[in-house]
Amino acid sequence: MTEKQELYFDHLVIGSGLAGLSSALTLAETCPGEIAIVTKGAIDECNSRLAQGGIACVTDRQDSFDEHLSDTLYAGGNLCSRENALKIIQAGPERIQWLTQTIGTHFTTRGELGDTNAGKDEYDLAREGGHHKRRILHAGDITGEEVERSLIAACRKNPRIHVFENHIAVDLITKARMAKGQENDICLGAYVLDISSGSVKTFSSLTTSIATGGCGKVYLCTCNSDVACGAGVAMAYRAFAPIANMEFFQFHPTLLYHPKVKNFLISEALRGEGGVLKMQYRKGEYSEFMHKYHEMKSLAPRDVVARAIDSELKRTGQPCAYLDMTHKSEEFLRKRFPRIFAQCYELGINIAKTPIPVVPGAHFSCGGVKTEVNGYTGIQGLYAVGETACTGLHGANRLASNSLLETIVMPKLASEHIAANLEHLRAVRPDFPIPQWSAGNATNSDELVVISHNWDEIRRFMW
Repeated sequence: MTEKQELYFDHLVIGSGLAGLSSALTLAETCPGEIAIVTKGAIDECNSRLAQGGIACVTDRQDSFDEHLSDTLYAGGNLCSRENALKIIQAGPERIQWLTQTIGTHFTTRGELGDTNAGKDEYDLAREGGHHKRRILHAGDITGEEVERSLIAACRKNPRIHVFENHIAVDLITKARMAKGQENDICLGAYVLDISSGSVKTFSSLTTSIATGGCGKVYLCTCNSDVACGAGVAMAYRAFAPIANMEFFQFHPTLLYHPKVKNFLISEALRGEGGVLKMQYRKGEYSEFMHKYHEMKSLAPRDVVARAIDSELKRTGQPCAYLDMTHKSEEFLRKRFPRIFAQCYELGINIAKTPIPVVPGAHFSCGGVKTEVNGYTGIQGLYAVGETACTGLHGANRLASNSLLETIVMPKLASEHIAANLEHLRAVRPDFPIPQWSAGNATNSDELVVISHNWDEIRRFMW
Protein backbone atom coordinates (compact mmCIF):
# COMPACT_ATOMS: atom_id res chain seq x y z
CA MET A 1 0.00 0.00 0.00
CA THR A 2 1.45 3.37 -1.05
CA GLU A 3 1.67 5.97 1.72
CA LYS A 4 -0.33 9.11 0.99
CA GLN A 5 1.96 11.95 -0.10
CA GLU A 6 -0.54 14.80 0.36
CA LEU A 7 -2.27 15.35 3.68
CA TYR A 8 -4.74 18.03 4.71
CA PHE A 9 -5.15 19.46 8.19
CA ASP A 10 -6.91 22.61 9.29
CA HIS A 11 -3.86 23.67 11.28
CA LEU A 12 -0.20 22.73 10.93
CA VAL A 13 2.27 23.26 13.78
CA ILE A 14 5.98 22.87 13.00
CA GLY A 15 7.94 22.02 16.15
CA SER A 16 7.19 20.17 19.38
CA GLY A 17 8.76 22.29 22.09
CA LEU A 18 6.67 24.25 24.57
CA ALA A 19 5.58 26.80 21.95
CA GLY A 20 4.58 24.12 19.44
CA LEU A 21 2.69 21.93 21.90
CA SER A 22 0.99 24.97 23.46
CA SER A 23 -0.02 26.08 19.96
CA ALA A 24 -1.65 22.74 19.18
CA LEU A 25 -3.53 22.65 22.47
CA THR A 26 -4.78 26.24 22.35
CA LEU A 27 -5.85 25.77 18.72
CA ALA A 28 -7.81 22.71 19.81
CA GLU A 29 -9.48 24.81 22.51
CA THR A 30 -10.21 27.79 20.28
CA CYS A 31 -10.72 26.58 16.71
CA PRO A 32 -12.53 23.73 14.96
CA GLY A 33 -10.72 21.18 12.81
CA GLU A 34 -7.81 18.76 12.85
CA ILE A 35 -4.30 19.75 13.95
CA ALA A 36 -0.97 18.27 12.88
CA ILE A 37 2.32 18.61 14.74
CA VAL A 38 5.42 17.77 12.69
CA THR A 39 8.75 17.45 14.47
CA LYS A 40 12.15 16.45 13.15
CA GLY A 41 12.90 13.90 15.89
CA ALA A 42 10.99 12.42 18.80
CA ILE A 43 8.28 14.66 20.21
CA ASP A 44 10.35 15.47 23.31
CA GLU A 45 13.57 16.17 21.38
CA CYS A 46 13.71 19.94 21.71
CA ASN A 47 15.39 22.84 23.46
CA SER A 48 12.44 23.41 25.76
CA ARG A 49 12.94 20.26 27.79
CA LEU A 50 16.50 21.37 28.62
CA ALA A 51 15.26 24.54 30.33
CA GLN A 52 16.18 24.46 34.00
CA GLY A 53 15.26 27.82 35.48
CA GLY A 54 11.53 28.40 35.18
CA ILE A 55 8.81 30.75 34.01
CA ALA A 56 8.97 34.43 34.93
CA CYS A 57 5.51 35.52 36.04
CA VAL A 58 4.03 37.97 38.51
CA THR A 59 2.24 35.86 41.13
CA ASP A 60 3.38 37.52 44.37
CA ARG A 61 1.52 40.48 45.91
CA GLN A 62 4.86 42.15 46.57
CA ASP A 63 5.56 42.12 42.81
CA SER A 64 3.89 43.98 39.93
CA PHE A 65 3.59 43.94 36.15
CA ASP A 66 5.34 47.31 36.01
CA GLU A 67 8.36 45.96 37.92
CA HIS A 68 8.58 42.89 35.69
CA LEU A 69 8.32 45.17 32.65
CA SER A 70 11.03 47.46 34.02
CA ASP A 71 13.43 44.54 34.48
CA THR A 72 12.60 43.28 30.97
CA LEU A 73 13.23 46.64 29.32
CA TYR A 74 16.49 47.19 31.19
CA ALA A 75 17.83 43.73 30.36
CA GLY A 76 16.89 44.27 26.71
CA GLY A 77 18.94 47.45 26.46
CA ASN A 78 15.71 49.47 26.15
CA LEU A 79 15.31 48.07 22.64
CA CYS A 80 12.20 46.07 23.54
CA SER A 81 8.67 46.80 22.39
CA ARG A 82 7.16 48.16 25.60
CA GLU A 83 3.61 47.49 24.38
CA ASN A 84 4.21 43.87 23.36
CA ALA A 85 6.32 43.10 26.42
CA LEU A 86 3.58 44.39 28.74
CA LYS A 87 0.90 42.34 26.94
CA ILE A 88 2.91 39.15 27.36
CA ILE A 89 3.74 39.88 31.00
CA GLN A 90 0.11 40.68 31.87
CA ALA A 91 -1.09 37.45 30.23
CA GLY A 92 1.30 35.35 32.32
CA PRO A 93 -0.81 34.57 35.43
CA GLU A 94 -3.74 33.23 33.39
CA ARG A 95 -1.42 30.96 31.38
CA ILE A 96 0.20 29.62 34.56
CA GLN A 97 -3.29 28.79 35.79
CA TRP A 98 -3.93 27.01 32.46
CA LEU A 99 -0.78 24.93 32.91
CA THR A 100 -1.51 23.92 36.48
CA GLN A 101 -5.28 23.46 36.36
CA THR A 102 -5.93 22.34 32.78
CA ILE A 103 -2.69 20.71 31.63
CA GLY A 104 -1.49 19.25 34.94
CA THR A 105 1.92 20.89 35.24
CA HIS A 106 3.47 20.77 38.70
CA PHE A 107 5.61 23.59 40.06
CA THR A 108 7.71 23.30 43.21
CA THR A 109 6.10 24.62 46.38
CA ARG A 110 7.84 26.10 49.39
CA GLY A 111 6.54 23.27 51.53
CA GLU A 112 8.31 20.73 49.33
CA LEU A 113 11.57 22.49 50.12
CA GLY A 114 10.94 22.26 53.86
CA ASP A 115 9.34 25.64 54.61
CA THR A 116 6.87 24.76 57.36
CA ASN A 117 5.49 28.32 57.49
CA ALA A 118 4.35 28.30 53.87
CA GLY A 119 0.85 27.57 52.65
CA LYS A 120 0.14 24.17 51.13
CA ASP A 121 0.09 25.41 47.53
CA GLU A 122 2.42 28.39 47.90
CA TYR A 123 4.90 28.29 45.04
CA ASP A 124 8.61 28.60 45.66
CA LEU A 125 9.59 31.65 43.63
CA ALA A 126 13.18 31.83 42.44
CA ARG A 127 15.21 34.87 41.51
CA GLU A 128 17.54 35.04 38.52
CA GLY A 129 19.87 37.53 36.88
CA GLY A 130 18.32 40.90 36.03
CA HIS A 131 15.26 40.35 38.25
CA HIS A 132 14.80 42.58 41.27
CA LYS A 133 12.10 40.32 42.71
CA ARG A 134 11.55 36.59 43.18
CA ARG A 135 9.08 35.74 40.41
CA ILE A 136 10.33 32.53 38.75
CA LEU A 137 8.02 29.52 39.04
CA HIS A 138 10.00 26.31 38.66
CA ALA A 139 9.86 22.54 38.90
CA GLY A 140 13.10 21.91 40.75
CA ASP A 141 15.80 22.46 38.14
CA ILE A 142 13.95 20.56 35.40
CA THR A 143 11.17 23.04 34.64
CA GLY A 144 11.28 22.60 30.87
CA GLU A 145 11.13 18.83 31.22
CA GLU A 146 8.09 18.98 33.51
CA VAL A 147 6.14 21.44 31.35
CA GLU A 148 7.04 19.48 28.19
CA ARG A 149 5.91 16.24 29.86
CA SER A 150 2.53 17.63 30.81
CA LEU A 151 1.93 19.23 27.41
CA ILE A 152 2.86 16.02 25.57
CA ALA A 153 0.44 14.06 27.74
CA ALA A 154 -2.34 16.55 26.97
CA CYS A 155 -1.62 16.39 23.23
CA ARG A 156 -1.61 12.59 23.27
CA LYS A 157 -5.06 12.59 24.90
CA ASN A 158 -6.59 14.95 22.34
CA PRO A 159 -8.03 13.03 19.35
CA ARG A 160 -7.85 16.12 17.12
CA ILE A 161 -4.08 16.48 17.51
CA HIS A 162 -1.97 14.26 15.24
CA VAL A 163 1.77 13.99 15.88
CA PHE A 164 4.25 13.21 13.09
CA GLU A 165 7.64 12.40 14.61
CA ASN A 166 10.79 12.17 12.48
CA HIS A 167 9.29 14.56 9.95
CA ILE A 168 11.40 17.56 8.90
CA ALA A 169 9.70 20.64 7.47
CA VAL A 170 11.61 21.50 4.29
CA ASP A 171 9.86 24.60 2.98
CA LEU A 172 6.68 26.61 3.32
CA ILE A 173 4.09 26.53 0.56
CA THR A 174 2.84 30.00 -0.36
CA LYS A 175 0.56 31.27 -3.10
CA ALA A 176 3.32 33.28 -4.68
CA ARG A 177 6.61 31.75 -3.52
CA MET A 178 8.69 33.49 -6.17
CA ALA A 179 7.06 36.93 -6.08
CA LYS A 180 9.23 38.83 -3.64
CA GLY A 181 7.44 41.57 -1.80
CA GLN A 182 3.97 40.60 -3.05
CA GLU A 183 1.28 41.89 -0.74
CA ASN A 184 -1.41 39.67 0.76
CA ASP A 185 0.48 36.44 0.15
CA ILE A 186 -1.05 33.30 1.64
CA CYS A 187 0.64 30.32 3.31
CA LEU A 188 -0.91 27.03 2.23
CA GLY A 189 1.11 24.62 4.38
CA ALA A 190 4.56 23.06 4.09
CA TYR A 191 6.59 20.41 2.35
CA VAL A 192 7.76 17.88 4.94
CA LEU A 193 10.43 15.17 4.67
CA ASP A 194 9.48 11.81 6.16
CA ILE A 195 12.84 10.56 7.45
CA SER A 196 11.74 6.93 7.61
CA SER A 197 10.67 6.72 3.96
CA GLY A 198 12.85 9.45 2.48
CA SER A 199 9.83 10.97 0.71
CA VAL A 200 8.66 14.57 0.85
CA LYS A 201 4.99 14.93 1.75
CA THR A 202 2.71 17.88 1.15
CA PHE A 203 1.01 19.09 4.33
CA SER A 204 -1.80 21.38 3.21
CA SER A 205 -3.41 23.57 5.87
CA LEU A 206 -5.44 26.70 6.52
CA THR A 207 -2.91 27.94 9.08
CA THR A 208 0.74 27.16 9.67
CA SER A 209 2.52 27.95 12.95
CA ILE A 210 6.31 27.87 13.04
CA ALA A 211 7.59 26.88 16.49
CA THR A 212 11.02 25.49 15.66
CA GLY A 213 13.00 27.32 18.34
CA GLY A 214 16.36 28.99 17.90
CA CYS A 215 19.67 28.43 16.15
CA GLY A 216 22.25 27.80 18.87
CA LYS A 217 23.89 24.96 16.92
CA VAL A 218 25.21 27.57 14.51
CA TYR A 219 27.77 28.28 17.25
CA LEU A 220 30.61 26.00 18.33
CA CYS A 221 29.87 26.17 22.06
CA THR A 222 26.20 26.05 22.99
CA CYS A 223 23.80 24.61 25.54
CA ASN A 224 21.18 24.09 22.83
CA SER A 225 19.82 20.79 21.61
CA ASP A 226 21.15 19.39 18.34
CA VAL A 227 17.84 20.25 16.65
CA ALA A 228 18.27 24.02 17.18
CA CYS A 229 19.55 24.96 13.73
CA GLY A 230 17.31 27.91 12.79
CA ALA A 231 15.28 26.01 10.18
CA GLY A 232 12.04 27.85 10.93
CA VAL A 233 13.55 31.29 10.46
CA ALA A 234 15.20 30.12 7.24
CA MET A 235 11.89 28.80 5.86
CA ALA A 236 10.11 32.04 6.74
CA TYR A 237 12.90 34.06 5.11
CA ARG A 238 12.58 32.07 1.89
CA ALA A 239 8.84 32.81 1.95
CA PHE A 240 9.71 36.53 2.23
CA ALA A 241 8.42 36.95 5.76
CA PRO A 242 10.23 39.78 7.58
CA ILE A 243 13.18 38.83 9.81
CA ALA A 244 14.42 41.08 12.64
CA ASN A 245 17.15 41.38 15.30
CA MET A 246 19.12 38.29 14.30
CA GLU A 247 22.26 40.11 15.44
CA PHE A 248 21.04 39.91 19.04
CA PHE A 249 22.09 36.47 20.22
CA GLN A 250 22.30 35.79 23.93
CA PHE A 251 25.22 33.91 25.47
CA HIS A 252 24.46 32.23 28.77
CA PRO A 253 27.22 32.95 31.31
CA THR A 254 27.37 29.52 32.93
CA LEU A 255 27.71 26.32 30.94
CA LEU A 256 29.42 23.48 32.77
CA TYR A 257 33.09 23.33 31.77
CA HIS A 258 34.09 19.66 31.69
CA PRO A 259 35.63 17.46 28.97
CA LYS A 260 33.09 14.66 29.49
CA VAL A 261 29.97 16.81 29.10
CA LYS A 262 28.65 18.96 26.29
CA ASN A 263 25.88 21.59 26.43
CA PHE A 264 24.96 21.18 30.11
CA LEU A 265 23.66 24.42 31.57
CA ILE A 266 24.26 25.56 35.14
CA SER A 267 21.03 27.39 35.92
CA GLU A 268 20.99 31.06 36.72
CA ALA A 269 18.77 30.16 39.65
CA LEU A 270 21.91 29.10 41.56
CA ARG A 271 23.01 32.72 41.54
CA GLY A 272 19.50 33.63 42.64
CA GLU A 273 20.17 31.49 45.72
CA GLY A 274 23.34 33.39 46.50
CA GLY A 275 25.83 31.74 44.14
CA VAL A 276 28.88 33.91 43.49
CA LEU A 277 31.02 33.96 40.36
CA LYS A 278 34.75 33.79 41.01
CA MET A 279 38.05 33.43 39.17
CA GLN A 280 40.92 31.22 40.28
CA TYR A 281 43.78 33.68 39.82
CA ARG A 282 46.05 31.46 41.94
CA LYS A 283 45.70 27.74 42.50
CA GLY A 284 43.26 27.08 45.31
CA GLU A 285 42.37 30.77 45.70
CA TYR A 286 39.00 31.93 44.36
CA SER A 287 38.26 35.66 44.08
CA GLU A 288 35.07 37.55 43.22
CA PHE A 289 35.18 39.86 40.19
CA MET A 290 31.64 40.84 39.16
CA HIS A 291 31.71 43.94 41.37
CA LYS A 292 34.04 45.43 38.75
CA TYR A 293 31.38 45.14 36.05
CA HIS A 294 27.91 45.78 37.49
CA GLU A 295 26.20 46.91 40.70
CA MET A 296 24.09 43.70 40.75
CA LYS A 297 27.33 41.69 40.73
CA SER A 298 26.66 38.00 40.02
CA LEU A 299 22.96 38.73 39.52
CA ALA A 300 23.52 41.21 36.69
CA PRO A 301 21.71 40.57 33.38
CA ARG A 302 23.08 37.69 31.33
CA ASP A 303 24.79 39.74 28.65
CA VAL A 304 26.73 41.68 31.27
CA VAL A 305 27.81 38.54 33.13
CA ALA A 306 28.77 36.65 29.98
CA ARG A 307 30.91 39.54 28.72
CA ALA A 308 32.51 39.94 32.14
CA ILE A 309 33.52 36.26 32.28
CA ASP A 310 34.79 36.43 28.70
CA SER A 311 36.88 39.50 29.55
CA GLU A 312 38.38 37.82 32.62
CA LEU A 313 39.21 34.64 30.70
CA LYS A 314 40.93 36.60 27.94
CA ARG A 315 42.77 38.84 30.39
CA THR A 316 44.06 36.02 32.59
CA GLY A 317 44.35 33.15 30.14
CA GLN A 318 42.34 30.93 32.48
CA PRO A 319 40.13 28.26 30.86
CA CYS A 320 37.02 28.91 32.95
CA ALA A 321 35.38 30.84 35.77
CA TYR A 322 33.79 29.26 38.85
CA LEU A 323 30.37 29.46 40.45
CA ASP A 324 30.64 29.11 44.22
CA MET A 325 27.67 27.53 46.02
CA THR A 326 29.63 26.26 49.03
CA HIS A 327 27.70 28.56 51.39
CA LYS A 328 24.64 26.31 50.93
CA SER A 329 24.16 22.93 52.57
CA GLU A 330 24.30 19.71 50.58
CA GLU A 331 20.75 18.93 51.72
CA PHE A 332 19.42 22.19 50.29
CA LEU A 333 21.29 21.81 47.00
CA ARG A 334 20.11 18.23 46.52
CA LYS A 335 16.50 19.31 47.06
CA ARG A 336 16.50 22.57 45.10
CA PHE A 337 18.80 21.55 42.23
CA PRO A 338 18.60 17.74 42.00
CA ARG A 339 19.59 17.42 38.33
CA ILE A 340 22.53 19.82 38.54
CA PHE A 341 23.77 18.32 41.80
CA ALA A 342 23.59 14.78 40.41
CA GLN A 343 25.30 15.67 37.12
CA CYS A 344 28.17 17.46 38.84
CA TYR A 345 28.49 14.76 41.52
CA GLU A 346 28.78 12.11 38.82
CA LEU A 347 31.75 14.07 37.45
CA GLY A 348 33.40 14.24 40.87
CA ILE A 349 32.22 17.74 41.77
CA ASN A 350 30.29 18.09 45.03
CA ILE A 351 28.88 21.58 44.52
CA ALA A 352 28.33 21.97 48.28
CA LYS A 353 32.10 21.73 48.76
CA THR A 354 33.69 22.73 45.44
CA PRO A 355 33.02 25.68 43.08
CA ILE A 356 31.58 24.70 39.68
CA PRO A 357 33.74 25.37 36.58
CA VAL A 358 31.72 27.41 34.06
CA VAL A 359 32.10 29.18 30.71
CA PRO A 360 29.72 31.24 28.53
CA GLY A 361 27.98 29.58 25.58
CA ALA A 362 25.43 30.37 22.86
CA HIS A 363 21.96 30.17 24.38
CA PHE A 364 19.08 32.14 22.84
CA SER A 365 18.15 34.01 19.68
CA CYS A 366 16.52 37.31 20.62
CA GLY A 367 15.63 37.89 16.97
CA GLY A 368 13.64 35.82 14.53
CA VAL A 369 10.60 36.08 12.30
CA LYS A 370 9.16 39.55 12.87
CA THR A 371 5.62 39.17 14.15
CA GLU A 372 2.87 40.94 15.98
CA VAL A 373 2.45 39.94 19.62
CA ASN A 374 -0.04 37.29 18.45
CA GLY A 375 2.52 35.68 16.16
CA TYR A 376 1.07 36.95 12.88
CA THR A 377 3.81 37.35 10.28
CA GLY A 378 2.00 39.47 7.69
CA ILE A 379 1.62 36.46 5.38
CA GLN A 380 -1.98 35.29 5.68
CA GLY A 381 -2.25 32.00 7.52
CA LEU A 382 1.39 32.04 8.69
CA TYR A 383 2.34 32.47 12.34
CA ALA A 384 5.58 32.19 14.30
CA VAL A 385 5.69 31.67 18.06
CA GLY A 386 8.26 31.23 20.80
CA GLU A 387 11.97 31.66 20.13
CA THR A 388 11.38 31.53 16.36
CA ALA A 389 9.44 34.79 16.58
CA CYS A 390 10.60 38.33 17.27
CA THR A 391 7.86 40.37 18.93
CA GLY A 392 10.19 42.85 20.59
CA LEU A 393 9.78 41.23 24.01
CA HIS A 394 13.50 40.59 24.42
CA GLY A 395 15.14 43.57 22.72
CA ALA A 396 18.90 43.13 22.57
CA ASN A 397 19.08 40.65 25.47
CA ARG A 398 16.49 38.38 27.04
CA LEU A 399 15.61 38.64 30.72
CA ALA A 400 16.02 35.27 32.42
CA SER A 401 12.95 32.97 32.22
CA ASN A 402 10.97 35.29 29.97
CA SER A 403 11.42 32.74 27.18
CA LEU A 404 9.18 30.08 28.73
CA LEU A 405 6.64 32.79 29.51
CA GLU A 406 6.64 33.65 25.81
CA THR A 407 6.10 30.01 24.79
CA ILE A 408 2.83 29.74 26.71
CA VAL A 409 1.44 33.24 26.07
CA MET A 410 2.05 33.70 22.33
CA PRO A 411 0.21 30.51 21.26
CA LYS A 412 -2.89 31.66 23.15
CA LEU A 413 -2.83 35.06 21.45
CA ALA A 414 -2.15 33.41 18.09
CA SER A 415 -5.05 30.96 18.44
CA GLU A 416 -7.41 33.84 19.23
CA HIS A 417 -6.23 35.72 16.13
CA ILE A 418 -6.63 32.58 14.02
CA ALA A 419 -10.15 31.95 15.34
CA ALA A 420 -11.16 35.50 14.44
CA ASN A 421 -9.82 35.10 10.89
CA LEU A 422 -10.76 31.52 9.98
CA GLU A 423 -13.66 32.42 7.70
CA HIS A 424 -11.52 34.95 5.87
CA LEU A 425 -8.73 32.39 5.40
CA ARG A 426 -11.20 29.89 3.96
CA ALA A 427 -12.55 32.54 1.58
CA VAL A 428 -9.17 33.65 0.19
CA ARG A 429 -7.58 30.22 -0.06
CA PRO A 430 -6.96 29.40 -3.74
CA ASP A 431 -8.64 26.30 -5.13
CA PHE A 432 -5.84 25.22 -7.48
CA PRO A 433 -3.94 22.04 -6.55
CA ILE A 434 -0.63 22.32 -4.72
CA PRO A 435 2.22 20.90 -6.81
CA GLN A 436 4.24 18.04 -5.39
CA TRP A 437 7.71 18.71 -4.04
CA SER A 438 10.44 19.01 -6.65
CA ALA A 439 14.12 18.71 -5.74
CA GLY A 440 15.08 20.69 -8.83
CA ASN A 441 18.75 20.31 -9.68
CA ALA A 442 19.71 19.07 -6.21
CA THR A 443 21.57 15.76 -6.09
CA ASN A 444 22.64 13.44 -3.29
CA SER A 445 26.23 13.96 -2.19
CA ASP A 446 28.56 10.99 -2.59
CA GLU A 447 30.55 12.21 0.42
CA LEU A 448 28.48 13.31 3.40
CA VAL A 449 31.71 14.32 5.13
CA VAL A 450 31.57 17.50 3.04
CA ILE A 451 28.36 18.51 4.82
CA SER A 452 29.77 17.86 8.29
CA HIS A 453 32.97 19.70 7.35
CA ASN A 454 31.05 22.77 6.14
CA TRP A 455 28.83 22.68 9.23
CA ASP A 456 31.87 22.56 11.52
CA GLU A 457 33.52 25.40 9.61
CA ILE A 458 30.44 27.61 9.98
CA ARG A 459 30.22 26.93 13.72
CA ARG A 460 33.88 27.76 14.25
CA PHE A 461 33.57 30.91 12.16
CA MET A 462 30.54 32.10 14.16
CA TRP A 463 32.35 31.43 17.43
